[in-house]
Amino acid sequence: MLRRRSQTSVDDTPVPADDPKPQGKGRPTPKRRDAEGRRRQPVTAPGNRKEAYQQMKTRQAAERARAREGMLRGEEKYFPVRDRGPVRKFARDWVDSRRVVSQYFLPFSLVILLLTWIPFPIEVRNYIYFGVITIGWPVMMVGVLFTSVWVSWKVKRLAAEKFPNESMKGIGFYAAMRALQIRKLRFPPPQFLPGGKPAPQKK
Repeated sequence: MLRRRSQTSVDDTPVPADDPKPQGKGRPTPKRRDAEGRRRQPVTAPGNRKEAYQQMKTRQAAERARAREGMLRGEEKYFPVRDRGPVRKFARDWVDSRRVVSQYFLPFSLVILLLTWIPFPIEVRNYIYFGVITIGWPVMMVGVLFTSVWVSWKVKRLAAEKFPNESMKGIGFYAAMRALQIRKLRFPPPQFLPGGKPAPQKK
């Protein structure tokens, strides 16, 4: 009898409302709807065709900027179709890691153009015409032609040996045209310095 009464008194003891024992994380769990609402960014629909066109131009400009940054970093997924593939990369790296005569063609032509604009005395002008235009220009043209043919043949042969299962279509012309460009204006940017050392990556 005493035992049952004692048990009843223990069971009927109320639990304090301010139980000091912590429950869970100590803060209410946010509702899923509220959490998703904070992650969402407001999207403003264009009110008219002019606003829609402006938003499209802004989006396209951002995409072009992102693509250009990717190309500067050497990410192939941003390259034009003509620059993609292991064969094209091999051709670029081979040309960029060497100094060839044809890469000086454009700077040489610019120097000749500037010399013709400077008002030298007639005697000096005659010497310039004879030395640069009569001798230097033909020599440069022969050097460019020879270098372009050699680069085209060399790259195509080495690429065929390295990538026997890949298409070699246009690879010789691709390498020769890159060799004609001024090094700092080449795009995609060179990944190697003359001599074969890796070029510093642009951020």
